[in-house]
Amino acid sequence: MPDILPAQSALWQHIEREVAALLHAFAYHEIRLPLLEPTELFGRSIGEVTDIVEKEMYTFADRNGDSLTLRPEGTAGCVRAVLQNGLL
Repeated sequence: MPDILPAQSALWQHIEREVAALLHAFAYHEIRLPLLEPTELFGRSIGEVTDIVEKEMYTFADRNGDSLTLRPEGTAGCVRAVLQNGLL
């Protein structure tokens, strides 16, 4: 997928609004996942020793010393959100 630059942003925002309206008409609702999640979430979901964990994740400590990770994909965060918020 190419980057969406300012010249194309208005078109993509229009497409997103149209798709959102269509989905809303069928009772679908948006969920937005955080870009940063606690690191242990990904270790539990994809395994402690995998190429993704060891090579492909950007992890850092926040001001409190907690380990945060820029999410490499959305599955773990989506499942966490569903469970924590009783969406099932």
